[in-house]
Amino acid sequence: MKFNTKAIHAGQKTEETSGAVMPPIFQTSTYAQEAPNIHKGYDYARVGNPTRTALEKLIAGLEDADEAVCFASGVAAMDAIMKMFRPGDHIITTNDLYGGSYRLFTKVFEPYGISFTFVDMTDIENIRENITDNTKLIWIETPTNPLLRVVDIREISELAKEKGILTAVDNTFASPYLQQPLNLGADITMHSTTKYLGGHSDVIGGAVASSNKDVIEKLRFQIKTSGAVPGPMDCYLTLRGIKTLAVRVERSVENAKKLADWLTNQPEVGKVYYPGLSSHPQHQLAKEQMKDFGAMISFSLKNDSIEAATKLMSKTKVFTLAESLGGVESLISHPASMTHGSIPKEVREKTGLFDSLIRLSVGIEDIDDLISDIKQAL
Repeated sequence: MKFNTKAIHAGQKTEETSGAVMPPIFQTSTYAQEAPNIHKGYDYARVGNPTRTALEKLIAGLEDADEAVCFASGVAAMDAIMKMFRPGDHIITTNDLYGGSYRLFTKVFEPYGISFTFVDMTDIENIRENITDNTKLIWIETPTNPLLRVVDIREISELAKEKGILTAVDNTFASPYLQQPLNLGADITMHSTTKYLGGHSDVIGGAVASSNKDVIEKLRFQIKTSGAVPGPMDCYLTLRGIKTLAVRVERSVENAKKLADWLTNQPEVGKVYYPGLSSHPQHQLAKEQMKDFGAMISFSLKNDSIEAATKLMSKTKVFTLAESLGGVESLISHPASMTHGSIPKEVREKTGLFDSLIRLSVGIEDIDDLISDIKQAL
């Protein structure tokens, strides 16, 4: 079954009692049992819900995974993964990653004795030289947020397997339509389903997919025990969004390519970060690893100041100044003060994330309107 068909049919079946094509919203907190512990597969809605099950099966199908586990948010999904580790364990991750990930790692789990090393993952030697006997996980984000660096999933996964280390990939920026980490050797793939999977900026959610039975068992234990579950309505909205994932991402990527090309030719624009540009340092890797280059663009101005960037972001009319990404509408944001505000300034700037950087999530509007909007703002 090819991807466009999977997005609609993977793990899905018509509802048994009515024949409904879309999975119903099972708005219930508990389920009747015939006798103690004798039931129809569900006993309490924190542990499981048929609407959530339908979503989990669909996401597993898209990622070519045996199973998926859904959570109340992308950060809740990450939190559950991190809870698989114990004091003394060591995790290697990228130095260019989502601010919420950095905050979770450094402010929540480091105080519990789990250590993190942040490295430039575009050079595998930076990973190799930081592996210790206690390294249990390599956390990959690719393309990275917000500098759009591309990390070689296959190469890192091979190294990790040699050392007996798990690999996890935050696949949010790419979506399963453009990149499938498990097929490149990773053990775990994670999504903020709020973004491309949901696709309409109307629901918060997270998901983890894996074919590693031990990982799935531990994640389901976290769902049961910690309770960061998505509600049935959230699952239904995400299910509905996924049905159009392929066509939405195709249109967004088509727009992003044209906009990135246009930005590179504007005298007011400094540097443009987009894997689809031949000038991008990992352009060839992106071409090999991804089906296409994604719909996220970051750029700076020739007048490389936060004042100039702020002025531009306040003048757009089609691009909405807002956090998040991956919806049908185009968004513009300021990483240093918004999505990455929790990362200290000196740490941000060490990786190349300066206060003047602007990030775009390119939507499915008419490209002429998107270009005109940035043009008038410039």
